[in-house]
Amino acid sequence: MDKRFLVQQLVERLRRSAEVAEQASEAAAEEAREGATPAERREDSRTALEFSRLARAQARRAAQARSDLDALAGWVPEPLAAGASIGLGALVEVEDEEGHGLTFLLAPVGAGEELAGPGGDGILAVVTPSSPLGRGVLGCKVGDTVEVRLEGGLREWTIVWAG
Repeated sequence: MDKRFLVQQLVERLRRSAEVAEQASEAAAEEAREGATPAERREDSRTALEFSRLARAQARRAAQARSDLDALAGWVPEPLAAGASIGLGALVEVEDEEGHGLTFLLAPVGAGEELAGPGGDGILAVVTPSSPLGRGVLGCKVGDTVEVRLEGGLREWTIVWAG
């Protein structure tokens, strides 16, 4: 699978997320400044305060997305050599003890995003090394089993493929 295609898709999603957050921040800030009449503002200053908080939160979200975009600038994940240990940029497929599989890209940022393979071929998740699953598979090889604490419970995942 073309990892550059996946990275470009992730960049586009993060760029769109930053744009949406910036627009939401601007709209909330404007509403905080001008959304009520002077009499309404005196009567209920909580509304302006809430919009102000919303504007700051959306601005932080936009800044995080822009920071994530900076982290991806120039990042080109290399193919994983046969038998090599899993590292940043690897495509990994794991199965749990019930045989449920998950395919993911181990990326520096973008946790939780879902990407489509070229031509819409399959869906895979983005996992970062700071996540429990990301930490669990780093340095492992195909065939290894890792224990990962997720949602309060310990789960076993077997690495069935990496590229």
